[in-house]
Amino acid sequence: MSKHDTIHPGLNLGEHHGAAHDKAEIGAFGFWIFLMSDLIIFGLMFALYVTMQNPMGQAGGPGPKELFDLTSALIQTMLLLVSSLSFGLASLALRHHRSRAELTFWLALTLLLGLAFLSFEARDFAAMFAADAGPSRSGFLSAFFGLVPLHGLHVASGCLWLLIMLIQIRTLGLSDLVKSRLLKLGLFWHFLDIVWIGIFSIVYLGGLA
Repeated sequence: MSKHDTIHPGLNLGEHHGAAHDKAEIGAFGFWIFLMSDLIIFGLMFALYVTMQNPMGQAGGPGPKELFDLTSALIQTMLLLVSSLSFGLASLALRHHRSRAELTFWLALTLLLGLAFLSFEARDFAAMFAADAGPSRSGFLSAFFGLVPLHGLHVASGCLWLLIMLIQIRTLGLSDLVKSRLLKLGLFWHFLDIVWIGIFSIVYLGGLA
């Protein structure tokens, strides 16, 4: 193992990618710092949610057992976990110089899984609003809609990023810049999966326990 393979934790392209590997490593380090700042924001939202997940925070309104659909949450979890696997396979295709078609397939599959996740989440939000359980109903619901849609907004941003990368792969090819952007997108996507595991465990499983 060379020193270049251990500069920063996480995904890397490998030395066989030449200058793209070194450039991507530098960019990945900066992106890790961004993700850690994002993690602080999510940590604060988790803390706020936990403090409001009680009868006083619910203010006599509906709580988790009345509002949450565990089956839907489980489906969303599986969609994100499979999308993390498909992005991992895309990263391997990029790293090991496999065909552009294979890389595009795994990225497109990740995009479809992300969009499916968002559709299930949007359906759940619509059902909550139909039950008069919007963010203004109680402190509990304000905290819920501060945390879970924030993650959904990140997933939507990731889907848009995926779409842009698919277009750039088609128009620009696998240039050093495109490779670096794919590396950062991979870190971002896996980060969102980790945050969702926290949401599923604390918000959904914890609320229905």
